[in-house]
Amino acid sequence: MESPQNKVLVGPPKATRFEKARIVGARSLQISMGAPILVELTEDLSSPIDIALAELEAGILPITIRRTLPDGTYQDIPLKWLNIS
Repeated sequence: MESPQNKVLVGPPKATRFEKARIVGARSLQISMGAPILVELTEDLSSPIDIALAELEAGILPITIRRTLPDGTYQDIPLKWLNIS
């Protein structure tokens, strides 16, 4: 059973397409600026966007998403809590 601290209370239990786009964009910018790559490079991973997508699908990015409600309350959700499919 999940503990209450590991539960997504705000929004869906999976990453939205907008969150995915934001994560891939931010991470590809980091990679293009020289950040270390967290996956093993292969021939099909040639651009920073491809690398960022591979890192996202592997679930190894240490990124936290903040979901805010209209009343100002929010929840910080680590990416590893969300389904990325």
